[in-house]
Amino acid sequence: MLHTNELVHETSPYLLQHAHNPVEWYPWGEKALRKAKDEDKLILISVGYSACHWCHVMAHESFEDEEVASIMNQHFVNIKIDREERPDIDQVYMTAVQLMTQRGGWPLNCIALPDGRPFFGGTYFPKHQWKDILLKIVEEYQKNRPALEEYAHKLTEGIAQSEMIVKSSDTSEFSVETLDEMVTKWRKSFDPTWGGPDRAPKFPLPNNYEFLMHYAFLRNDSKLDEHLRLTLTKMAYGGIYDHLGGGFARYSTDKEWKVPHFEKMLYDNAQLIGLYAQAYTRFRDPLFKNVVYQTVDFLDRELSDGNGVYYSALDADSKENEESKEAEEGLFYIWKEADLQRIAGKDYNLIADYYNIGNKTRWEHGRHIIMRFEDEGTVALRNNLAVEELKEKVSRFNENAFNERASRPRPGLDDKSLTSWNALLISGLAKAYKAFHDPTFLKKAEAIAEFILEKQLQKDGSLRHSFKKGRSTINGYLEDYTFTIEGLLALYEVTFDEKWLDRSKELIDYSIDHFFDQNTGMFYFTSDLDPDLITRTQELSDNVIPASNSSMAKNLFRIGHLLDSDDYLRKSEQMLRNIIPQMPSYGPGYSNWGMLLMYHTFPYFEIAISGKEMDEKRAQMGKFYLPNSLYLGAPSHSDLPLLENKYVDGQTLIYVCVNKSCQLPTSNVQEALKQVRKP
Repeated sequence: MLHTNELVHETSPYLLQHAHNPVEWYPWGEKALRKAKDEDKLILISVGYSACHWCHVMAHESFEDEEVASIMNQHFVNIKIDREERPDIDQVYMTAVQLMTQRGGWPLNCIALPDGRPFFGGTYFPKHQWKDILLKIVEEYQKNRPALEEYAHKLTEGIAQSEMIVKSSDTSEFSVETLDEMVTKWRKSFDPTWGGPDRAPKFPLPNNYEFLMHYAFLRNDSKLDEHLRLTLTKMAYGGIYDHLGGGFARYSTDKEWKVPHFEKMLYDNAQLIGLYAQAYTRFRDPLFKNVVYQTVDFLDRELSDGNGVYYSALDADSKENEESKEAEEGLFYIWKEADLQRIAGKDYNLIADYYNIGNKTRWEHGRHIIMRFEDEGTVALRNNLAVEELKEKVSRFNENAFNERASRPRPGLDDKSLTSWNALLISGLAKAYKAFHDPTFLKKAEAIAEFILEKQLQKDGSLRHSFKKGRSTINGYLEDYTFTIEGLLALYEVTFDEKWLDRSKELIDYSIDHFFDQNTGMFYFTSDLDPDLITRTQELSDNVIPASNSSMAKNLFRIGHLLDSDDYLRKSEQMLRNIIPQMPSYGPGYSNWGMLLMYHTFPYFEIAISGKEMDEKRAQMGKFYLPNSLYLGAPSHSDLPLLENKYVDGQTLIYVCVNKSCQLPTSNVQEALKQVRKP
């Protein structure tokens, strides 16, 4: 029997996956919330996303089951939420579940009172357990409603307090000791063998490694450099990376980066492009360059809509063939050894050595996840080959295996385009352009920026969060504004086109008008124009993407320097002061804040280039890793404060400045690089 519920009118691929469940799902909105209040029914809030494996499992076991659906429909108003479309709702109810259970994840399932205040929650539940839980909750609600209401009240207060902060009155000097303490404690959790944290699962967390690279450079910390190179190399060697087609999976389930959770997200790969591009300028490792180029190719091939913007994700699950009834996790990417032997032919022993085919790569049902353990020179020497000959043979195998894999049923595609995630890709591509000066990277970054400004930016200055099939939907969140600002500022630094700077300022001013909290000096995640949730949160700690507040604080600092704005700089400083007491306790959660603190505790160089050869000079300097710096430039006279009176007719001069105090200008890039010296 074919069912149809209220989700059939939505654009989200995840919601549409549930549009024909027997569960009477509603999207979040006035209709569902009013129904709960009018009928005095509990609300069942289920949050997931289209690429989530365990979301699919629970959907198949419970939400497609008539018996389970009957219980849910009789006793609850059921609301299904795409966490990528509604991160604001996800934040609130994820915090509730974490407070109740000390863990979180997706699918996220929360039971709330008719007014939306939660009192029970968890993640994945097997069918029999889910049925029992629902019936017990209904019974408890009927017998002990006052007690549940009291608990929901206290929990809601806890949610409100968990992501709010007290405005700091501290005016003391910023200290590098805060960073040292943060990193000293962080080091204790390093994995000395496989890189990253000494635990499983392992997430790429690109902002963490960008911070550690930045800190190691400024502190001249060779041991930390070694850990960073180990981590980036092992990630690129591991099964988490697609050696045939490029791109990283969301995380590894083990310490060796071997078995990924196979979904591929735009936000991960956008940031990892920028991370590996910067790592190349730092270490000159050709592996890191290859990762950048191959990952960009992956995004263009798998997630591009062909018009400049990128889709959100590829599913973790796929089928073995068109006749298969059920999708399996990772099936698109894993291999039977016999197939690898056939594809490699006479080179199989070499390929098996290169990709470690055997016990090390064996996974479920005798299939293999190809991965590397050694550099090409080591493998070539062991096989009596020149490195170039090895590369040629591996490349031929990769191409043949990639082509064969392409005939398999593909993982599902989440074809909505999110402003925030696309904006992260602007920054990643701008960093790649800065490192390699490849114009294709700049062209792609500018195309995304133009899309956001033409399609997602509204006449009143607001941004929309999601775009699909010509429709811009959902009022933007702070992450949409701040990541777009960050991307536009990155574009300004590699082009010196002031239109990107102008748009950045407009978006910052809009954010201050609609998201800023005078009481704390921080920014709310939602606009003051959005309908109220049970509480209004502030996103403070960095995770798989930087916290929207840490990103905004960095933006205010950078544009404050570019425009010489004391107001922007004061706001950025206050935000950092609010966070500093928390930073030493857990470095991975404050890595983006840590980079802002480095701007304050080490010399922060403003590199101003004036003259017709500005692009050439900037490109030459961009090949070097100079993290505590900001670029600006103009071909002639400019009204930007740091460029005023710096143009000399017939010359292109580089001015290296700190706190508005500039050293003698030079036309020589090498001389300018000497001036941007490490402390």
